[in-house]
Amino acid sequence: MIKAIKFSLFMICLLLVWEGLVWLLKVDPYTLPAPSAIAKSFVVDFPEYFPHLLPTIQLVLLGLFCSIICGVLFAVILNLIPVLNDYIYPLLIMSQNIPVIVIAPLLVIWFGFGLLPKLIVITLICFFPITVSLLEGFHETDKDLKKYMQMMGASRMELFTKLEWPNSMPFFFNGLKIAGTYSVMGAIISEWLGSDKGLGKFMILAQRAFQVDQVFVAIVWIIIFALIIYIVIEAIKRFVLRWNHE
Repeated sequence: MIKAIKFSLFMICLLLVWEGLVWLLKVDPYTLPAPSAIAKSFVVDFPEYFPHLLPTIQLVLLGLFCSIICGVLFAVILNLIPVLNDYIYPLLIMSQNIPVIVIAPLLVIWFGFGLLPKLIVITLICFFPITVSLLEGFHETDKDLKKYMQMMGASRMELFTKLEWPNSMPFFFNGLKIAGTYSVMGAIISEWLGSDKGLGKFMILAQRAFQVDQVFVAIVWIIIFALIIYIVIEAIKRFVLRWNHE
């Protein structure tokens, strides 16, 4: 609570400094609008950008769901079949070094302007933290407990479901929080590919019209969405880990 108050006061000071510098230096609003101008646009232009909010939310949630499926699937396969690590894991690392802005147009050429290329973009951005975190959780399993269960005749799947998977949950949620925050930006990038609705489309329209205050409004909403996702995942993490501990 104290940290939140300190951070809030810090942000207020930053905004006041920003407002003061824009006023003192007489910065052109087409270059950098003042926080007050952005706040005004946030309220006044709500009917204009409201239709773009829901499509972005839907895309973020669907993309994050696909990222979780892919991230968990890769981690489980690599854990249960260790021999594949030498072949698949380098490919996963390579996938994170491919600039999304470069591969995105190719996805449009291959799959069109529909939903699929957008989901692929978000998944490419978000699945890796989940996979890496889960693998770390699997590898951090207590070796003594594992040997004890093996001595008791536990099968490989029993070791996984009763020991490795529960042990990996804190790591999974840590990776999920990273992926959750990335998913919003992934959705925005995917909407830049070609979309009729969404905050990404709204940002492009605002840039072309030199409405810089509206661009900042879109950025504010991106931050809000990312914070909400982070808070929700943190709440789910606390509930699941408490239930798992009990």
